[in-house]
Amino acid sequence: MLSQLLLRNTRLSLVRATSRSSTTQLSSSILHNRLQHELHRTHHRGYASKNKVKVKSTSTLVPGSKQPITDPAAQQEYTKADKAMAASVAWFKKECAALETRASGYARPGMISTVRVKIPEQPDMRLEELATIGVRDGTTFLVTLYDPQNIKHVESALYDSGIPGVVPHRQDSRTIKIPMPRPTVQARLEIFASAKKQAEDIRVQIRKQHTASLKRGKFEKHSIELEEFQKLTDRHIQEADKILADLQKATASSK
Repeated sequence: MLSQLLLRNTRLSLVRATSRSSTTQLSSSILHNRLQHELHRTHHRGYASKNKVKVKSTSTLVPGSKQPITDPAAQQEYTKADKAMAASVAWFKKECAALETRASGYARPGMISTVRVKIPEQPDMRLEELATIGVRDGTTFLVTLYDPQNIKHVESALYDSGIPGVVPHRQDSRTIKIPMPRPTVQARLEIFASAKKQAEDIRVQIRKQHTASLKRGKFEKHSIELEEFQKLTDRHIQEADKILADLQKATASSK
């Protein structure tokens, strides 16, 4: 009996050991298979990510209503308007430069060089075509005529030029001296007032050009053309305003 009991216990121990071994092997096998499966999936995910097509973001795309002018006829009209507006601003800038010189009190040949001189039986001529224009001590013009016979016509033209402070004095048969007095505060205010009026005239010219361009273009409401032409008009008006503001600073600081 004892021997049979021992044999039975031995068999049970072997069965349990075998069962534990099988369970361990099965668990290991399952774990191995799961690891292989995960590695396989990871490999394919990595491969797919490398070959994934990149989709361009639409956040940087410009809507059609915001794109620059593309119509050839509209582009041509835009260029034409830009040139006309720029020419008006350039003229105003030149005028303001001359006014600033006057406000400074220093004599510059350009202040009188373009004075128109009327000579009988001849076309009007600029002063610089009839004489040399020099400056003495920065405050006095010396005008020397090529032909002494024109001296009285030049004197008349200088008187009629409307340039403040211009009073010609004949030195000899062919030389005229023109002292330029330092401008008073009131004179500088008048200079700026004159420029302010010119600035408003320039704004009117720019707006007229804008209206004419839109009339010729017949652009649709809310179109990019209307927007771009308005931007063009605003830009040139701002340029004129800046020129006027700079002149105001210059005339205010002149002493």
